[in-house]
Amino acid sequence: MTDLSDDVLGRARVRDTAELQAYYRRLEDLEAGALWKIANKIEPWYPQPRSRPMLWRYADLRPLVLEALGLVSGDDAGRRVVALYNPDLRDIAATCGLLYTGLQVMAPGESMTAHRHQASALRFVLEGEGAWTIVDGQKLTVGPRDFAITPNWTWHEHGNEGLEADGAVIWQDGLDIPLVNALDAPFYEVHPDVRQKQDGVTNSSVLTYGAGQLRPVGDPWDKRYSPLTAYPWEPTYEALQNAAKASDGSPYDGIIMEYSNPLTGGSVMPTMSAHMQMLRPGEHTLAHRQVGSQVYTAAKGAGHTIINGVRYDWTEGDIFVIPSWAWHEHANADTSDDACLFSFTDFPVMRSLGFYREEAYADNDGRQTV
Repeated sequence: MTDLSDDVLGRARVRDTAELQAYYRRLEDLEAGALWKIANKIEPWYPQPRSRPMLWRYADLRPLVLEALGLVSGDDAGRRVVALYNPDLRDIAATCGLLYTGLQVMAPGESMTAHRHQASALRFVLEGEGAWTIVDGQKLTVGPRDFAITPNWTWHEHGNEGLEADGAVIWQDGLDIPLVNALDAPFYEVHPDVRQKQDGVTNSSVLTYGAGQLRPVGDPWDKRYSPLTAYPWEPTYEALQNAAKASDGSPYDGIIMEYSNPLTGGSVMPTMSAHMQMLRPGEHTLAHRQVGSQVYTAAKGAGHTIINGVRYDWTEGDIFVIPSWAWHEHANADTSDDACLFSFTDFPVMRSLGFYREEAYADNDGRQTV
């Protein structure tokens, strides 16, 4: 087994002396320092994320999300969102790693103003009918368990055109804001007309690119993100069910499929990928770990996920996070029906930079001890 002690040849192991301490003080006076003092901290043997495994229960959050409707207006808030913070990452508004998520609520008949920003965004609808968004003039309608994207620097606005009887819409926002800010690259603009004019028919991207196995001939699309900006639940769930008929899936994730760019087969956006996975009745996966941060939402059913030896029970609407390089495995609590988990990750960044790696849990027949 590899010796992970820092007291080995190849690691910084300088012992302090009075002479060295005086030397360090002289360096500090020049805003400099000895690298060997911090080398082992900034170059650990393996990832040491500040993120903690966390789970937020939808039943606890939902009343507070709805309460915001009567406390602040959409116009004053910009977006009426309850943000979910990892305890040690509040200073950068991060939920896990350099990813952010929150729950946005919109009352029937309400609409938000148009804007654009450097950060990429995605939406996963938790409840309510009548939600819509306009992305660069293209209007999309989305409902429960639908997934939609708002690529970086695209004009976008959204609202709820449902009736009072339909109730409020609550959807999950996911953004790479902490990543963009860490790179000192943020920009933000309010639309000069406050709201956009719709171009073409509603759901045009779904009508054009939603067939999946077919692509438009002579298509001029040349952007780095998917031309398909909405991914409805029904065909997504059908695809999972069909895949389960033909394959055992992944031993670590069950039947898992990635929302993809239909023209390239790649991730929906350069910085974030999204997946939907299905755990068959009673399925309990094996454990593994990956470089990259993951934000999960229970889309259907109930079960539990074990993260670094700690069990987190989830039910529909609950959100939990898996930090980089954390062991994890999933289990479906129902022995007669499947369960589905939505997730978004920063895997495209990790792969683009050559950082991604994955490892299976070798002990205890591939399962963690709780």
